[in-house]
Formats: sequence, structure tokens, C-alpha cells
Amino acid sequence: MTNSPRTAGRINRVLAMLPWVIANPGAHVDEVCRRFGYTHAELAKDLNTVFVCGLPGYGPGDLMDATIDDDEVTVEMADYFSRPLRLTAAEMLGLLASAKGVQSAGLGGESLDRAIRKLEETLIPGGEDSVVVDMPEPPLADVLRTAAVDGVVVRIDHTSIASGKNTIRDIEPWSVFTTLGNWYVSGYCRRVGSERVFRIDRIRTATPTGEQFTPEETGRRATLRYMPGDDDVHATIRLGATAQWVAEYYPVEVVSRRSAGLTIRMAASDPLVIARLLLRLGSDATLVEGAEVGSALDDLRSRILVRYSHTA
Repeated sequence: MTNSPRTAGRINRVLAMLPWVIANPGAHVDEVCRRFGYTHAELAKDLNTVFVCGLPGYGPGDLMDATIDDDEVTVEMADYFSRPLRLTAAEMLGLLASAKGVQSAGLGGESLDRAIRKLEETLIPGGEDSVVVDMPEPPLADVLRTAAVDGVVVRIDHTSIASGKNTIRDIEPWSVFTTLGNWYVSGYCRRVGSERVFRIDRIRTATPTGEQFTPEETGRRATLRYMPGDDDVHATIRLGATAQWVAEYYPVEVVSRRSAGLTIRMAASDPLVIARLLLRLGSDATLVEGAEVGSALDDLRSRILVRYSHTA
């Protein structure tokens, strides 16, 4: 998601609309549009976005349900939007530790520093610096981070997790971050002409070329990856050429590599998580095995078609 004013305005309108709709279930679609400046098509689009959002875990009990039925708008399973959030002490401590981790990785700024001080004052009065997060960095992290700040193109020798092949790539690094025990650099890869995320321990060398690019004013935020568990749902997926980034981005097992595509096996706490990924990939991915995921995908497609038919 971009940081454009248009996107920010859309998010702000959604966040203003949700509490009112939750407090007024069954409100007429015209009333919602009038109050929040929507057209019918815009409201339907935002409700479809809400429909695939929820709390981490993303199981059926964690996702919001947003519907337009007989011109009535209803949002359910989203009580956390109906009133201001109040964090527990444990949640605040976790938030403070996470913020300190970002700060330790050099991805913070003045705003984050101020937020950390406020959290410390609230959680541990008079105990500043009681929580210390020290995250050892791989040798190339500093080179890549400096290049991101200075706007310098870096030539990397990278070994792909998916293919095992070494490639030389020129990248425009955006940010260096750590998550789930690994260090990553995100940026624009000139070889493929698109955004990519590289694990730093898969980079053999990183050499600044001296060529400048214009750094983004706001760095891309790190995204936490899913950590597999014993009770997960598993699925085997065949990825086409344009979908093989999935093997780099998610924790997967590569089953086979063939000219027709890459076959992977991945896990999730709920089949709907993998179903949403398959829906996003479209014809670039094929479900080979995973009956639960297949059922979730069929159900998801049907529900989306119903929603669009109501707003057509």
C-alpha cells in the first residue's frame, strides 16, 4: 500500500465510517454515502476491502464481515473498531520491545523516539532504558542501510532460495530490517523491474556502484512473516514464472523446479490465508494439493461474486 494522500484519505474515511456503521447496524446505503461522502461504487469497494481484513491469525473468527444487503449496510465481527483500544500492560511491553527493535535496527526517527519515550513514561515511570533491545547485524547490513539513506545503487551477488542460482543484480535499496530472526533488505530490483525483498544472508557481496537514485521520503515498513506451527494447514502450489517471488517472500518448502514452474509446499494457521494468496495470484498459481485450502478458495470466490452481483 502506498503512502499517497489519496490512499491516506481513503483509509481515514474507512476508519471514520466503520464505528458509525457498527453502532447503527442496518443503516441504509444512501445514509452511509451521504454522511461520509461516498458514491455507491466507492462504498462497495471499501466494504470489499474491509471484508478481507481482520486481526492477526486471520481465521474465520478474526475477520470482519461487511455486507450490503437490500440496501442495508452491516459490519459485524469488528467490535474492536467500536471503541478506543486500551492496551494491557503485557501488550504495551510487547509494543515497546518491538519499537526498541526497530530503533535498534536503525529504522526509526524522531517520531518513533518520542513514541518510545511516552511508552516508557507510561509503562515504567522513572525507568527509562529499562528495556534494551540489541540485535546483532550481519556484515552487509550497514553497507545496504547506508546506501538506502544516501540513495546509492548497490550491486549484489544473490543466491536465490527458490532456484539456488546466483545472480548479479543492481538494486535501489529502500530499507534494511529484521523479522523472525532474519535480516532483509527491500528495494527496487532493476533486473526484474519491480520491488523485491532479499535475505541478507543470501547476499554474498554488496558493492555500492556510485550511481545515485532518489530515496523515498518514507521508508517501506518491515512486514512480519508467518511462523509455521504443528497444527497448520498445508498446501502444495505450482507457481508460474511471475509468481515465483512467493518462494522468496514466504517460509516455504521447494518441492520441485521444472521449466513449467516452481512447486512449493506452504503452511498457514487457517486455509483462508493461503486461499487469499491464491486468489491474488490468479492464473499465475495452481493449487496441486490441499483440500481444505481448495474449499476455502471456492467459498471465497463465491462470496466475492455475490457481493459484486449485489453492487452491479
